[in-house]
Amino acid sequence: MKIVVLDGATLNPGDLSWDDLAGEGQLTVHDRTPPELVIERIGDAEIIFTNKTVLSREIIAACPSVRFIGLLATGYNVVDIAAAREKGIDVCNIPTYGTQSVAQFAAALLLELCHRVGRHADDVRAGNWGKCVDFCYWLNPLTELDGKTLGLVGCGRIGQAFARIAQAFGMKVVVYDKMVNKALESDTLKYVTLDELYAAADVISLHCPLFPETQGMINKEAIARMKPGVMLINTSRGPLINEQDLADALAAGRVAGAAVDVLSCEPPKPDNPLLSAPNCLVTPHIAWATKEARERLMGIAVDNVVAFKKGTPQNVVN
Repeated sequence: MKIVVLDGATLNPGDLSWDDLAGEGQLTVHDRTPPELVIERIGDAEIIFTNKTVLSREIIAACPSVRFIGLLATGYNVVDIAAAREKGIDVCNIPTYGTQSVAQFAAALLLELCHRVGRHADDVRAGNWGKCVDFCYWLNPLTELDGKTLGLVGCGRIGQAFARIAQAFGMKVVVYDKMVNKALESDTLKYVTLDELYAAADVISLHCPLFPETQGMINKEAIARMKPGVMLINTSRGPLINEQDLADALAAGRVAGAAVDVLSCEPPKPDNPLLSAPNCLVTPHIAWATKEARERLMGIAVDNVVAFKKGTPQNVVN
């Protein structure tokens, strides 16, 4: 079987091996594929992998040899699922590979909002501690998490992992999720309505999928229902947030700080309002990208191909 990887550079910039996937067929790996070359590069391949390269209905129709589409990610919005289903193509994603990495990164963003370690370290390197008349100084308010309340919007695997970290910090956790798991409830974690979460949380972290009903859910109306001085974290999907509304709330001090690893358009356009908003940390979609997580992702991608070839496809999303 011919296997084509359309955009493998982010998964494997050179520190992993494609050998196991190459063992399943005649493999061609492209670091990146511009839209105008997608059909040509797929050619007569039966198995294709994409991370962010869009596979539209038109592309799927133009590539009749394709029998399997593998996502090198959990999200599958880049593939026209209905078109693939109509053609009898299995579309398989990679779930669960990054749970601990993303939860750890969410915690890193939270701690950075509380302490601005990077800002202070850069200021010391610039020589400003040496010029200080006192033995210490700080450039922004510092926040202790013990006793504070974390609100999780979504409590799947990643949300649960982050909840455990927050509880270790001494935080109480309130959760809004349509799927209630009573087994998770304890003295320090309980399920609430979304309005109750907004009213109670000192920190809100988004861990929910992007659906039409969740797109733009963090907007000026939602922010008005939040506790003044709330901090906001997003390691899920950029379009969950109305970025202009959040930027306005940061400028007004209504939101004390925000840290986002995802934006509505990636890479961002220069006029994205969060890039210039005060007290806003923006990182380049790297919560998933620890080497350990990428190794797991690669392994599951190979397992998906093996299962497909055996006639028992796994992680099918269509």
